[in-house]
Formats: sequence, structure tokens, C-alpha cells
Amino acid sequence: MTAASRSEGPGNAAVAGSATMVDDRVAERLARALSCATVSTEDPVDTADPEFARLADHLEQSFPLVHAELELETFGRSRLYRWAGVEPERVSAILLAHQDVVPVDHAQQWTHPPFDGVVDEEFIWGRGAIDDKSRLIAILEAVESALAAGVRPKHTVYLAFGHDEEVFGDNGAVRMARRLRQAGVRADLLLDEGGVITEGVADGVDRPVASIMLGEKGYATVRLSVRETGGHSSMPGRQTAVGRIARAVARIQDHPMPLRMTPVIVDMLTRLREVMPEARRRLLGLAGVGLASPVITRIMAARPQTEALVRTTTAPTVIHGGVKANVLPQRAEALINFRILPGDSVTAVLEHCRKVVRDAGVRIDLVGMSSEPSRTTGPGPAFDLIARIAEAVVPGIAVTTGIVPGATDSRHYDDLAATRCNFAPIVLTQDDLATIHGTDERISRVNYARLIEFNRRLIDALAQR
Repeated sequence: MTAASRSEGPGNAAVAGSATMVDDRVAERLARALSCATVSTEDPVDTADPEFARLADHLEQSFPLVHAELELETFGRSRLYRWAGVEPERVSAILLAHQDVVPVDHAQQWTHPPFDGVVDEEFIWGRGAIDDKSRLIAILEAVESALAAGVRPKHTVYLAFGHDEEVFGDNGAVRMARRLRQAGVRADLLLDEGGVITEGVADGVDRPVASIMLGEKGYATVRLSVRETGGHSSMPGRQTAVGRIARAVARIQDHPMPLRMTPVIVDMLTRLREVMPEARRRLLGLAGVGLASPVITRIMAARPQTEALVRTTTAPTVIHGGVKANVLPQRAEALINFRILPGDSVTAVLEHCRKVVRDAGVRIDLVGMSSEPSRTTGPGPAFDLIARIAEAVVPGIAVTTGIVPGATDSRHYDDLAATRCNFAPIVLTQDDLATIHGTDERISRVNYARLIEFNRRLIDALAQR
């Protein structure tokens, strides 16, 4: 633990230079937030409101300068802060994070109970340690530190902390984004979760890769349903409801939507090519074969992690049908989840399903939340700023672009900023990534220090821009 990290309060939480490790007081502030079981569920009756109230009390007690000097407007349990700049009419940034977490399965398999907020010598443990309370608390640590130092941004900064991102943000991010539109806000930068620095994940790259995402895929769930007469299993027709639904699912899974290279993935490969081994660079630079060629697209489709970058993905996730082994089922249904590549659409997904199923007896409907792919912004000055700060916090990284395969609150703010970046400067391995929404979610003290330092450096930069 460095001397710089032995702070007595949030005003000194940021570590100068390259982050080393947060001290116990800083770690415990995050741990207390993790102990609040702010679980989002799709059933509004099953609310964790007392836990959100406990978290709100913790934030207000832990960051007194933030709550004395920034304007706060609440939307349910979501919190929208306005930090007026020296020139308040212009907005430099909207910084997003979310307070809610997903439920825990198999809590007994965790090293430490998921809502105990355990801190040890290396890690801060708990559901939300990566997704996304560390980001939320790190932003507040950085703002409190800046306020204590007398720093004020040149232009206004908003902090938007949703409470229902894990169930699509309709009562949190949607309402806060609407409020910003009503206020005529147009920021230079929108910054949210989504991209990280991965180690040993990018194939053929021998250094950590910072993926600063510039947009996200869309989302849709399609329900296939069948109704039949039913009867005794000793006298079946040519096809039961279960067989019919299984055939429809197989057709959709066996006929995915087309492969396609998008401009942001071409940009991602162009940047990564510079740090790839010679053989891989030659492959990507073959004469007459551009990065957008079908050859490169097919190579990317060979692995699930990269196929998601060049295709609208198809994932059958739920199937129901039948009540007993000797009873012909009267109904059966299946759910198929799609993550939609920019250039495709929710309508195109439905049309594709109808085309490949080719069975009038299978009803095809859109169910639940859906969203179109986001607008994808190009790299610009705001992207360059995020990249420079990331390189200062974690030296020796390769910086590239990309697109978030999942859904984030950012999509609700899509039109409110010139540049959108989904990124956090934490270094994760494949095993670390598996803990997000999984077992033993945790963040290292070193990564948490990086996250705080990154946000403080960003605030210092915004004070000069």
C-alpha cells in the first residue's frame, strides 16, 4: 500500500500517478455499497426499495461535498446530479453508472457471501463489485476529491445513476434522459460501462487491450408458440406440438442472420493489427483483401467472442411444452434472444424468423423489452481524451474501439452526446469476466484505484476544456 493511498477521507482517495492500491477506508466505502442488496427484478412487486434507501443514505454520508455543492434530482431511486461549470450553459460530459445488481444464484458457492461486502488484502468482494457499483462509487470518490481540491469543470457535468439498468432502465435512465432532453442538454461526451482492459483475451495480442466501445447492439426476444389438439400419446399425429416447436427452433438456430462487417469493427481491427504478431498482420493485410472482406468476416465467425462482432446473434434460451410423457401436448413455446448488429433491426429479426421457420402453424411474436442498435459514433476528440487517460493509468496497453454486445443504460441517452464511450480502465482476465453476473464477483484494490484515478484525471481534464 503506497503512502499516497493511505487517505483519511474521500477527498484524498485518488492515487497520484499510476494507481497502486486503495487503502482500507476507500475500500470499505465501496464494500458498504456492495452490502446493500439493491437487486433488480422484472416483477415490480418484488422491490428492494429499503436497500436502495440504505445505499442513498450511505452515498450522502460518505460524500458530503458532492451533496452540498452539486444539484440532485431523483427519479424514483435514480439520482441525477448537475455539477455546474464555470461556463454552465455548455455541457462537457454525462457520466453514467447504475446502482442495481442482478440476483444471485447459488450463494453458497461464493467464497464470501455476495452481500457481506468483504474486504481482504487483495479484493473487495460482492455482487456489483464490477457491474456496476465500483464505477458509481469511484465517480463520487473522484468528484469529492476534486471538490476538496477546489477543482471545478469548465463546462457543466452530469452524473446519472440509474436504479433499474438490469431490467432495461424504463423507470430510471429513460426518465433522466427525458429530463436532460427537456433541458436542451447536448454533451461532448457520454461515458458508461461496457468496455474494459482485457488480458489474454484478444487472440494473438500479447499486451492488455483497452476496448473503448462506441455503441451497442440492439436487443430482441422472439417467442415461438404452437397449439395442437392434444390426446393420448399412443395415437400421435405426424407431428406433436413439441416436435413442431423443436423443428422451428432448429431452423432458426441453423440459419443465423448474415455475417457483416461494420465500420466500427473495421476500425477496431485496424488499430489491433499494429500490435498483432507478424503472421496475423500479414493475414489482415493480404494484397487485395481488405479488413471488410468476406474472408476476414468468416475468420471472425469461427469464435463466439468475435462472431458476435460480425453478426446478429441467435440464442434459443427457453423452451416449454407438455405435461406428461403419455399425453400429447396441446401447446408448446420457445424463446429466442437476439443481439442485433448495427444495420439490422428488430423488424428484420422478425422477418428473418418467419422466413426460415416457414410454418404457418408456428406463431412468431416479439415479447418483452426490445431496442434497436444504437447509433455508433466515430472516434473524435472525446475518444482521444479517454484513450490518453487510459494509457496514463495503465501504461503499455493497446487501445482499440468496438461495440458492446449487451445492453446498457447508454442507449437511452444516445442522442444527448456527440461521442459515446463505454469503458472502464480495469484489467480483467477471462476468468474475471466470468464473475460478472456470476459467482465470486469481486474487484481488486488495484483495479479500483485505477477506476478512481481515471475519473479524477477525467475531471481534471474537463476543468481545462
